[in-house]
Amino acid sequence: MSVSKRVFLSWWLGGLAAFAIVLYLHSALVIPSVPDGISAHQRAPDGATVDAIQHAWREAGLVETARIAMIGDLVFIGVFGLGCMLAGIHYRAKKAIPLQGLGWLALIGGGVFIIADYAETIAQFLQLSRFSGDDQLAALASGFRPIKVASWIAGFMAVASALIIERFLPQRA
Repeated sequence: MSVSKRVFLSWWLGGLAAFAIVLYLHSALVIPSVPDGISAHQRAPDGATVDAIQHAWREAGLVETARIAMIGDLVFIGVFGLGCMLAGIHYRAKKAIPLQGLGWLALIGGGVFIIADYAETIAQFLQLSRFSGDDQLAALASGFRPIKVASWIAGFMAVASALIIERFLPQRA
């Protein structure tokens, strides 16, 4: 299977654009009683903490904003993760060993990111939809958060690095 550079760049850059939109949506959730906004919800260790955050958002009239931001997150996850995976497939097929290695890192990083961030965000969204914190869902979301962050960084850096390295390699690489 081969993937063109144009195809993976469309998905990857689209994912970065979606990320910027999601960050904007999340910025509204930063209020004095929840200074870390969505990050506080993501790393909440238990249902009681989730409840406190959600009640603060309700008092501030932000529950619908949180719902929209989480739905935006669900879109971003798929677009960006798929972009990384497609980039990985593209670069694995290159002759240059550094590009092959970065291709594998992008492919794995993107796949792990999709799994980890969907697990986290779906657990969050279920709690918000029920407007009730749940110890197991909070533990699931907070447990996947560091995996999500690490895999996002790995996928992003692998693709960005491959794009830079490819620029300086001979055309046949």
